[in-house]
Amino acid sequence: MSKTIDTATFAGGCFWCMVRPFDSLPGIEKVLSGYTGGTVANPTYEQVKAQHTGHTEAVKIWFDPSVISYEQLVTLYWQQTDPTDAGGQFQDRGSNYRPVIFVNSEEQARVAQASRQALQDREQFDRPIVTQIQVVQPFYVAEANHQDFYQKDPQTFAEQEAGGREAFIAQHWS
Repeated sequence: MSKTIDTATFAGGCFWCMVRPFDSLPGIEKVLSGYTGGTVANPTYEQVKAQHTGHTEAVKIWFDPSVISYEQLVTLYWQQTDPTDAGGQFQDRGSNYRPVIFVNSEEQARVAQASRQALQDREQFDRPIVTQIQVVQPFYVAEANHQDFYQKDPQTFAEQEAGGREAFIAQHWS
């Protein structure tokens, strides 16, 4: 009997920082960094960073829904981002770092919208939740040097995390 694998795609700032929280969870098959939400096929990191393509840095997660639910992934997603900042995330500024949940089904859309509303209703933040929920778009896998970055270059990764993400998570999600 083969298991069912689904995907989730999340943009939450620098994709280097979005891999590790999901990477080692039970039920996660694979997490890749890449680009989505833009208008150019096969963009490069330099094009996306220069904001020439409309893409945002994102992670695509392959998961076994019999082990970990999409709802659990969305909950973890919120805890990695500042959902009140549409202009980027932490020290990473610009539309290429905007927070977006990309949904691939009506069920994912329902879960994401309900989760966003519940987060807003908790009044955990002083500002409104601005994270977008959009239909999944083509996902272009980033260059090899961007994959598993937290493992390949832990020092640079730690510097990125210290750019505000780590403190924000500690303040709002601990």
